[in-house]
Amino acid sequence: MDLASILGIVLCAVVVLFGIINGAGFGGLKYFWDLPSILITLGGAFCCVLAEKALPDYINGLKSIKLVFKAPEYNLPEVIRKIIELSNIARKEGLLALEEASAELDDAFLRKGVLLIVDGTDPELVRGILETEMASIDDRHKKNITFWLDLAGMGPAWGMIGTLIGLILMLQDMNDPSSIGPSMAVALITTLYGSLLANWICTPVAQKLNVNNSAEMAIKEVMIEGLLSIQAGENPRVIEEKLKSFLSPAEKDAMDAAGGEVDG
Repeated sequence: MDLASILGIVLCAVVVLFGIINGAGFGGLKYFWDLPSILITLGGAFCCVLAEKALPDYINGLKSIKLVFKAPEYNLPEVIRKIIELSNIARKEGLLALEEASAELDDAFLRKGVLLIVDGTDPELVRGILETEMASIDDRHKKNITFWLDLAGMGPAWGMIGTLIGLILMLQDMNDPSSIGPSMAVALITTLYGSLLANWICTPVAQKLNVNNSAEMAIKEVMIEGLLSIQAGENPRVIEEKLKSFLSPAEKDAMDAAGGEVDG
């Protein structure tokens, strides 16, 4: 589980509830619940996004929220160590020995690249195949990110529509001055719902998916560079130094402290 995402969303709810309860007590919570306003704001926002998406993309976008709460399994230093290990095998036993080593690889992208090398595929073709697959993965991720960004834009818009509906209905009956305040409050609730949808849920989800996607793309770039270096017969130590350029200073220090895997 991704603790940061869970804590962030929960704490956002806590501070909003604290503000309400601090100002009006627990009894004040009832003023912030209005079913028609929820239906107008959330229903309108989700239905508009549905209208602009293909149904499979819409469903995948909804499902992608679970990825926010799942801790990503990206470990760049570990990937570099694995590539260095593969380079040592290739240096000692030849590229064909990598076929057996590929069976132990958990990452399908890295395994595919290794098998392309073993098959003697031209380096430019290897790069082209892997970059095409990487672009396809990035495109799928971007569709999910766009889903949440679009929903973030629709939330406040439909909140304003709900507020306008409430104001129109309020202005139709101004005979009772005492009802103006409560009616105005109800009219404004949809704006609050729209802002919460956009800034509490949709924008954080989109940004987290974007961060995860960037991390995954960076790791795949490292894999491509490492595999092509192995295919070119570069010294494992040279490969290690090349790939370490993708690491932050802290990650480099941690990797150096853990000890390298280079034999030659």
